[in-house]
Amino acid sequence: MIPQTDSPMPSYTLNCRMSREAAALERLCQVVRIRGFRIATMAVESAGDHLDIALTLEGTRPITMLQSQLEKLHTVSEVVSGQGSGVRVQTA
Repeated sequence: MIPQTDSPMPSYTLNCRMSREAAALERLCQVVRIRGFRIATMAVESAGDHLDIALTLEGTRPITMLQSQLEKLHTVSEVVSGQGSGVRVQTA
């Protein structure tokens, strides 16, 4: 038997701004899970009529794929990646 070493999963940081709607946070978590990521930490701050969410995610898939899927949610107004060049993506 050969011992297996667990290689650490890549970690990503995303900051999302979304409308405060019923079940909006649940939809966001569902998209994260379906796209193959695990939420390591999540901080949610309520500010007026929107939520500011800081996510630390783990996964082996490209984070840009998850970013594009989150931007498609009608409640998400902004997704900012904390990785790489710090690209800021804003949706209508």
